[in-house]
Amino acid sequence: MGGVLSTLMLTGIICAGIALTFAVSYILSKTLLKGVPSAFTLELPPYRTPQVGKVIVRSVFDRTLFVLGRAVSVAAPAGLVIWLCGYITVGDVSLLTFLCGLLDPFATLLGLDGVILLAFILGFPANEIVIPVMIMAYMQTSTVLELDNAALQTLLTANGWTIETALCVMIFCLCHWPCSTTLLTVYKETKSRKITALAAVIPTLTGIILCMLVHLIFSAFGY
Repeated sequence: MGGVLSTLMLTGIICAGIALTFAVSYILSKTLLKGVPSAFTLELPPYRTPQVGKVIVRSVFDRTLFVLGRAVSVAAPAGLVIWLCGYITVGDVSLLTFLCGLLDPFATLLGLDGVILLAFILGFPANEIVIPVMIMAYMQTSTVLELDNAALQTLLTANGWTIETALCVMIFCLCHWPCSTTLLTVYKETKSRKITALAAVIPTLTGIILCMLVHLIFSAFGY
């Protein structure tokens, strides 16, 4: 039963993501982007016989540089901030736990908790670190850990996760600010701070509203 429910929730999130994309695009075309012409031009290179060795070397080289560049410019500073949050103490608790407590009242309105919301905030440089930060905060450790599925489920359940929590996390993961690399790309392509800001604000507001609605629905039915 649990597997079927998980499948249905994931499928629903995917369909919701597609529907939201069309809905937001339609609203923007009638409001902020009304009358703004759009065009897409794709220049195709001349066709040549593929050189397998060159393709492999080039692909590995480009991907390696991209990953290393992102690690130096984004992941390393993010890791430093997370490490400091884990080691710096406020009173008798770590800064990470203290910040989770501050965010908890607002996060509760979204069907989340302070740990989840803080993990998303600290995950701004790279969304891949959201779950590890959650684990770190729940276990109150100063290092980022990885758990297998069974251990992760036990940890989340022990910290009050329910179906509502899982659903709200998926919704907020779908609708929240893009990572820093994506926003940087948006700015480079548009050269507009306004559009870059909207690219972060619009999905975040959408996620907050949807999570609040889900929380209200679950609360209305006594969950």
